[in-house]
Amino acid sequence: MKIKAKPSKAFWLGLILGVVIFGFVFWGINYSLGSGDQALKMALLLPAYLFAGIFIVLLLGSLNLKYQVEDDHLLIYWGIRKIKVPFSEINEIIQVKGRANLFSILGVSWPGYMVGLYSAKGLGPVRMYATQPYQGFVYLKTNLGFFGLTPADDTLINTLAQRTEKEITITDMDGIPEEIKGKSLQSDGFYRLLFILNIVFLLAFAVYLAVFFPGSGAPPIVVLLLVLAIALFFFNISNAGRLYQFSEIGGYILLIIGLAVTGIFIILSLSEISL
Repeated sequence: MKIKAKPSKAFWLGLILGVVIFGFVFWGINYSLGSGDQALKMALLLPAYLFAGIFIVLLLGSLNLKYQVEDDHLLIYWGIRKIKVPFSEINEIIQVKGRANLFSILGVSWPGYMVGLYSAKGLGPVRMYATQPYQGFVYLKTNLGFFGLTPADDTLINTLAQRTEKEITITDMDGIPEEIKGKSLQSDGFYRLLFILNIVFLLAFAVYLAVFFPGSGAPPIVVLLLVLAIALFFFNISNAGRLYQFSEIGGYILLIIGLAVTGIFIILSLSEISL
């Protein structure tokens, strides 16, 4: 019995953003650094290719994410990988409702997609193979690890309960006190403001270069500044979310640093471009 994950446009969103971002990064590095900058060029290109390869794996995972119930085990399909969970290894089946406070330990997510190791405050660690986890998910506690799944309907959880002879426990995350659940990034207006400002600064920088370059005669180093600003943005947002769960101020500071650095890069580009 094959069961699809909740409908999501994560693949197309990831494909568009990946092509735009990585396409610009590779072009910007090659354009900005010439034959005399081979050491720096390779130092930037190697991690860029590494992250592009990882992103392709994640993108393929978003395209092929489904679950399959066999006679004595559950199969989780993610990209070209197949995870087998025997029914005998399943200890507890929990239907998580409401909006969980999930933060990445070693995982990646974008709208409509979440994969990797996460922590759900008030529940515990969870290996997510999910499309819309903030709308609720199936939480399986097994001897092989804790899994978070987002099937399209209740067929999966009901079938697992029947095959394993385990009762379904319902956990409503909206009813868990904040001191246990923790404060979610999505509910913090100041964090969201800083996050949006980081994106606005990047877009403003990109639009500025698109309008005034190359006709303005901007030096290649200005393009490299935007590449570095993009890299810093993704580094900061991935770490700010983790740090926020332990120190709200620490999360704010990382985002403020990103704003400050991008702002400095914009000022430097203004001084370089002559109209």
